[in-house]
Amino acid sequence: MPSLKSILAKPFASAVYNKIKKWANNPIETQESVFQKLIADATSTQFGRDHDFISINTHEDFVKRVPIRDYEALKPYVEKVVAGKENILWPGKPIYFAKTSGTTSGAKYIPITKESMPYHVEAARNAILLYIHETGKANFVDGKMIFLQGSPILDEKNGIKLGRLSGIVAHYVPKYLQKNRMPSWETNCIDDWETKVNAIVEETLPENMTIISGIPSWVQMYFEKIVERTGKNVGEVFKNFELFIFGGVNYEPYRAKFEKLIGRKVDSIELFPASEGFFAFQDKQTEKGMLLQLNSGIFYEFIKADEFFSEAPTRLTLKEVELGVNYVMIISTNAGLWAYNIGDTVEFTSLKPYRVIVSGRIKHFISAFGEHVIGKEVELAMQEALEQTGVQISEFTVAPQINPTSGLPYHEWFVEFETMPENMATFSKIIDTSLQRQNSYYFDLIEGKVLKQLVVTAIKPGGFNKYMKSEGKLGGQNKIPRLSNDRKIVDKLCQWELTK
Repeated sequence: MPSLKSILAKPFASAVYNKIKKWANNPIETQESVFQKLIADATSTQFGRDHDFISINTHEDFVKRVPIRDYEALKPYVEKVVAGKENILWPGKPIYFAKTSGTTSGAKYIPITKESMPYHVEAARNAILLYIHETGKANFVDGKMIFLQGSPILDEKNGIKLGRLSGIVAHYVPKYLQKNRMPSWETNCIDDWETKVNAIVEETLPENMTIISGIPSWVQMYFEKIVERTGKNVGEVFKNFELFIFGGVNYEPYRAKFEKLIGRKVDSIELFPASEGFFAFQDKQTEKGMLLQLNSGIFYEFIKADEFFSEAPTRLTLKEVELGVNYVMIISTNAGLWAYNIGDTVEFTSLKPYRVIVSGRIKHFISAFGEHVIGKEVELAMQEALEQTGVQISEFTVAPQINPTSGLPYHEWFVEFETMPENMATFSKIIDTSLQRQNSYYFDLIEGKVLKQLVVTAIKPGGFNKYMKSEGKLGGQNKIPRLSNDRKIVDKLCQWELTK
């Protein structure tokens, strides 16, 4: 017998779907409206005065006055906000800082304002509601839901609370979901990731889990512990487990392993959240890509990735983008980020409505020899190898080997296998052939004998987790870069090489 909650979920989902459809069907007007409101609201801030916002009427005006910045370039303004000053990047003060670990700047403090906070929560909720609207399935709302995330304990800096984004969002779970939500507050506050996962396993085993959410690599650890603890697959333990929600990394390399751990297929929803904003979510099970959130206080610009490092790259608006082009995504938001480079690259899979996939990070690429290999390309190459060989993996990352002890340089793929390939040479060849097909620069370097075929290096079981633990980055929202243009990560990872 369906509960009242599951019955009411369907008309609620339908209402939200119709609301989203309105702005999704009027994308250019929606973005123009967001742009004009952002400029108007911030005209009297220090940033607005410094950049003559009062004279900005069009995107062209904005481009002339506001240069693209990353966190380092915006830091002088952010530091004033962190010091407690008002009206710097956005009217008043932020209500939170999402604290993230920067690569060059140490801790990064990303402001979250009273205007931006609701969208972080709404988008995740709407992803589930659109799934209900599309599939007609709603019974899972009566079961327990788990979100593997960081600690909800918040610190304070000059009167502004700060913590991990996932910990901040934990304070905004709607009341109608509070009873369904797991783990308990006490367990969520455990700092040590392995201790936390063990506690989550104990808490969830007796429950009717229907939704499980988190970064795939960390959910995999949770699933493995359940199988180890019970001797059953996850689908037997949680018979009504119906929906896996994930973000942060591509699910495809994990999919076969997950289905083995679960024992059956479950539907999945991909999200594209970040401390800087919630950008997109998968709105249809039958379509590739995630619906770009155009009515969430975020104005988007796009720069072709292969132009990004030129002196004056062209900044495109939504109406100028094309399918299948790799773009660096630039955002201006109602949290006070202006022409801000979040570092992610995207490709559009649909222009009606606007849907994207995350293709990688503009800083995470390999171009040691001019090959411009990006995350999407290595993900697809690995996916093809897994499908063709039936091999399963836990994790992988790629780096260039510029100075081999003998022979030509090459790309080195560090892979933690669940099942080893019967023939490593065949496995490597499938990946290499896929990469050559996708990337003409890489093909030319192989053909021209500048590079030799890639090399796969097997990592011991648990090696990637041990590496992340050694870096103080085990669990939460941390994830290993899919590829790097240097060997800083892999030189440390080598100590867990299988042959040693």
